[in-house]
Amino acid sequence: MKKLIVATMATGLMLGASTMASAAETLLLSSWLPPKHPVVASIIKPWIKAVEAESGGELKIRILPKALGAPPAHYDLAKDGVADITYGVHGYQPGRFKLTAATELPFLGDSAEDVSVAYWRIYKKHLESVNEHEGTVVLGLMSHGPGVIHNNVRAINSVADMAGLKFRVGGGVAGNAAKALGVTAMLASATKNYEMLSSGVADGTFLPTESIKSFKLTKLLSFATTVPGGLYNTSFFLTMNPAKFDSLSANSQAVLMRTSGENFARIAGQGWDKHDAIGQAAMDAAGIATINASDAFVAEIKAATSHLEADWIATANGLGVDGAAVMADLRAEIAKVAAE
Repeated sequence: MKKLIVATMATGLMLGASTMASAAETLLLSSWLPPKHPVVASIIKPWIKAVEAESGGELKIRILPKALGAPPAHYDLAKDGVADITYGVHGYQPGRFKLTAATELPFLGDSAEDVSVAYWRIYKKHLESVNEHEGTVVLGLMSHGPGVIHNNVRAINSVADMAGLKFRVGGGVAGNAAKALGVTAMLASATKNYEMLSSGVADGTFLPTESIKSFKLTKLLSFATTVPGGLYNTSFFLTMNPAKFDSLSANSQAVLMRTSGENFARIAGQGWDKHDAIGQAAMDAAGIATINASDAFVAEIKAATSHLEADWIATANGLGVDGAAVMADLRAEIAKVAAE
C-alpha cells in the first residue's frame, strides 16, 4: 500500500511538473547584437534569468537566433507584434522620441548604473505621462556609459583638433553634439563601426569605452578623449507588444513589471560599468592613447553644446513638461543614486 501511495504521489508530481511546463508562456525577443555582446550577455540575459526565476516557471523568454529587422526597426517590431519584446536605441529614429534625450545630454555622470537608475525614476515621475512610447509597454530604460571621442587621426585636446574629422555617431544628442563641435557627423548604428572605420569612411566614432572591445575596434583606433560626466550618453528602451502583455496572466504581468523597471536599470547599468572597465583595459593593452579632457577643453565643449539642454527644455515645455525641473531632478537623482 505504501509503495502504491508513493508511486501515486510521484506520478502526481510528474504530472504537475508537466502541466507547469506546458503552461509556461514563452515570449520571443528579437536581438540585433551578437550573443556575446555585453548588452546581450550582461544585461538582457541576466534580466531574462531574473524574470524566469521570479515567475516560478510560468514565464520563459527566448532570444531569437536572428534579428527580425535592422536596429532602427526594433521599436516597431514590438509595437506591431512581429516580436514580443525588443530593445533598442531611441536615437536611431531621429525626431521620434523627444523627451528621452534628457538622459543623453553632456556631463550627467560617470556611471551607467547611476544614470540608468535615476533615468527610470525621473521617467516615472515626469515623463511617462506624455506617452512617447505609445503602442508598446515600456519594460525598462537605460543609459550606456559616458560617451568618449575616439579617432585614428590625431589626439583631440581642443575643439580645433576635431575640425575636418568624420565621426560615426548614433543619433540623438550624440549627433547634435558632434555637429556643435564642428565635425562631420554620420548617423549609423553601432554595428556599422567596424565597416566605416576599416574602410576609411569614418575617421572616428563616438562610443563608450565598452564598445571598443565589443565591436573589435582596438586595431582601428589610436586616440580617445574622455570628458568628465561624459560627452553624451545614449538612451535605450526595453519594450513589449501590448497585446501580448495583455494576454498574460495577472501574475505574469506583475512578475514582468517587478523584475523590470528600476531592477532592469540597475542590472543594465552594472553590466555596462563592468564592460566599460574591460573596454578601457583592452584599449590600454592595444596602445590607444587615452586623454582626459582638460578644464579648458571642457569649457569649450560646454560653450559649444550649451544650447542642447536649452533646446531640450524648450521642447519639453512645449509638451507640457517642466523641462528645467526635470533636468534639476535628474541631476539630483543621479547624485543620490551615486551616494546610495
